[in-house]
Amino acid sequence: MSITLKQAQRALTAAHESAVQHNVKMNIAIVDSGANLVTFLRMDDAWLGSLDISIKKAKTARFFDMNTGEIGKLAQPGGPLYNIEHSNGGLITFPGGIPIKNDQGATIGAIGVSGDTVENDHTVAQAGADAVHAVKE
Repeated sequence: MSITLKQAQRALTAAHESAVQHNVKMNIAIVDSGANLVTFLRMDDAWLGSLDISIKKAKTARFFDMNTGEIGKLAQPGGPLYNIEHSNGGLITFPGGIPIKNDQGATIGAIGVSGDTVENDHTVAQAGADAVHAVKE
């Protein structure tokens, strides 16, 4: 099972609205269960360098089905995932990537957000991930 375009658009819209509320300019990426890009938004004047980071955050969250910030904690020197960011063509191991789950708890995709502090990136990504559950299909 994978995220539908309708669900991905809902997540993207909610994340964009959260970014506007927080007065931050973000790049927002949604990937499906295979870590393929489904939809993407670059807000006006969002950092160009964050474009790739947002996509890699979404892919990282999907590859490991956990928040990228949690992976980062495990990837510290001496940690069980030390140096993992060098695998899979480059991963992002700081906050802003969150798996998207369906109502049964299965991971159907992920969202990645980049463009401001990692705290704001995570907050905006969480708004997007939460929006998938807000409306029943």
